[in-house]
Amino acid sequence: MYFEHAKEIWRDFPELVPGVILAAGITPDADVANAVARYTRVAMDRLAVAPESEFPEVQAWRRAFGRFGVKPTQYRCASEALLRRLRREGSLPSLHPLVDLCNAISAAFATPIAVLDVDQLGGDLQVRYAAGDERYLTFGGEVEYPGPGEVIYADAAGQAHARRWTNRQSGASAVRASTSAVLIVAEALHGSSPSDVPRLVAAVTTGLAAAWPALQPAPAAAILTSAAPRTRQRVSLAPSELSC
Repeated sequence: MYFEHAKEIWRDFPELVPGVILAAGITPDADVANAVARYTRVAMDRLAVAPESEFPEVQAWRRAFGRFGVKPTQYRCASEALLRRLRREGSLPSLHPLVDLCNAISAAFATPIAVLDVDQLGGDLQVRYAAGDERYLTFGGEVEYPGPGEVIYADAAGQAHARRWTNRQSGASAVRASTSAVLIVAEALHGSSPSDVPRLVAAVTTGLAAAWPALQPAPAAAILTSAAPRTRQRVSLAPSELSC
């Protein structure tokens, strides 16, 4: 499978910096408590200085939502929603070790991170504008159809795995206890994204290595660009075979 952003997304959002990680051998019994606590403290320290709405990372996503017709205070990017919950409740929910790790890193970097079960994807995955006939499965089991022009994650089978770009993931490819192979995608639009996203990707890969030291092959990572927008990789391949 490959993951990419459509050329229209790069055209309309040239400031985009995506980081992609592929990993296989994930199990639900890893201990990520220390890493989650460390990154949660980073996020809390930032929130002690200013609310999430003032973070440049969040403001960039709010502007992007407005540009494709979504009210940003009604539908928030995933990292803003996490930070908002953290500010109000003082903690993040525990769902699965990998999701917990990525949520904490997402909050620390104020940058959305999607984690998808590769085995539940219907082929190649593309971030693109919806045509209007793609099917989106909610966590409650209902089927929705994103409107034309909404930015979605769409696979080759016509399934939408995220709505409103970084607002909400689908229940179809959510990480569960049986998940083994995952696609992890971080996307940023703010001014320091070119330096921040590689640091975020390094944080995730370091966290993976610490929590799942026996992963084979080792997680493969790449930073995509408009000139090299696609990563083509089977999760069973060695990381050196990741190409963009």
